[in-house]
Amino acid sequence: MSPAPRPFAPYGRPLRLGALLVATTALATACGDGGEPVPIETAAASTPAASAPPSPSEAARQPYTVAIGGDVMFEGMLRQRLDADPAGALGPVAEVFKEADVSMVNLETAVTDGGTQAPGKEFAFRAPDTVFTALQEAGVNVATLANNHGMDFGPDGLADTLNNAEAAGFPLVGAGLDADGAYSPEIFEVNGNTLAVIGATDVLDDHLMTEWTAGAGKPGLASTKGEMLPRAIQAVQDAKAEADAVIVFLHWGREGDHCPLPHAPDLARQLIGAGATAVVGGHAHVVSPGGYMGDSYVHYGLGNFVFYNFDGPTAETGVLRLTLEGDRIIEDEWLPGQIEGGVPILSDGPAAERGLASFEGYRDQCGDAGVAAQSETAPAP
Repeated sequence: MSPAPRPFAPYGRPLRLGALLVATTALATACGDGGEPVPIETAAASTPAASAPPSPSEAARQPYTVAIGGDVMFEGMLRQRLDADPAGALGPVAEVFKEADVSMVNLETAVTDGGTQAPGKEFAFRAPDTVFTALQEAGVNVATLANNHGMDFGPDGLADTLNNAEAAGFPLVGAGLDADGAYSPEIFEVNGNTLAVIGATDVLDDHLMTEWTAGAGKPGLASTKGEMLPRAIQAVQDAKAEADAVIVFLHWGREGDHCPLPHAPDLARQLIGAGATAVVGGHAHVVSPGGYMGDSYVHYGLGNFVFYNFDGPTAETGVLRLTLEGDRIIEDEWLPGQIEGGVPILSDGPAAERGLASFEGYRDQCGDAGVAAQSETAPAP
C-alpha cells in the first residue's frame, strides 16, 4: 500500500494537510443532532473529559508498516544493471517495499554527471538520474542523502542531485540548499497516522566537514556532529510537534565493526528524548544490533543493500520492518538476506533462521549497545 500522495516541496518542509484535517474534525465535532453547527466551546463542554470518546482522527487510525533498507549505490556492475533496466534495478526486494505503507533507504551516492570530485577521497560515488526511476519503481518513498558520499562531487553535484530529485518528484531528506531544507522532515499521512522522516549524518571526513555541512544560506547535509547536534535535536522536536511518529535515518558507526561507537547509545537517547520513535541507519557496511531503547527502536546498522559485495559479513543484509500506530511501535521484524548480483535477496527457510539468529546475536556481542529485544511496556512473552 502506498502512502497518501502529498504535494512535493523541494528541499524544504513539505506542504501539510494537517490544518485542513483539524479544521474538518473540529467542524464535525461541533455539529448538533440536527446537523446545525454549534459553538465549539459548547460542543467540547457537553462531554466530561473523563468519559470523552476518542477523537475522530484517533478512531480512524489503523496500524501501518514501514520498510527500511540500508546503503544503496550504483557503481560498477550495478551501473550496468541500472542502465539496462532502471525499473528492475533493485530486484525482488521491491515486493517488500511495495507491500509496506512507507519505504526508505540510504542513497549513498551523488546523482549527477557534473561537479568536481571531492579531494582526498578513496571512493567517490555518482549515478545518473535514472536512480530515482529505480527507487520509485521499487516502491521506495523517501531516501536520505545525509552520508559521507552525498556530496562526493561537491556543491555543484549536490545541486544536481537535488534538482534531479525534484524533477522526478522523489523526496530526499538530510540535504538541502540551506540548513532549514537539510533538517526538514518528509511527512506522510497514512491510515490516519502522521509520520515524519528526518535524515542526518554522524560521519563526515574531517577535511570536508565544513564544506559539507548545511548552514544559513549554504547548501549541504544535515549533521549531528559537534555544534550541529543541537540543530538536529531541534529538528526532531519540530517534527514531533507536527507528526505522531518520527523516524531519524542516521549515518553512524565504524566501517567493518558490527558494534556501535561508544557515543552512539547516548546520541540515540538524545534523539529519542527529543521525540524520535525510531533511530535507524548505518555506515559500517555490516549489519549491527537492533532493538528497543525504552519504547523507541534503535538499529545501529542495516548493512549494505544495493552494493557490490558478495561474500562474508559485507554481503549480509536485510530489511527492517516496523509496524506503528500513532506514536507507538507495535511490532518489529528483521527480514534477513544476502547480497547476490549486487542486490538484496531475502532469505527463507533455514537460511532465514540463520540470518535472524546472526542478527539477534549482535545484541549479545555488543553488550553495551543499550538495546533490548522488546520495549519496556511490551507484554512478557
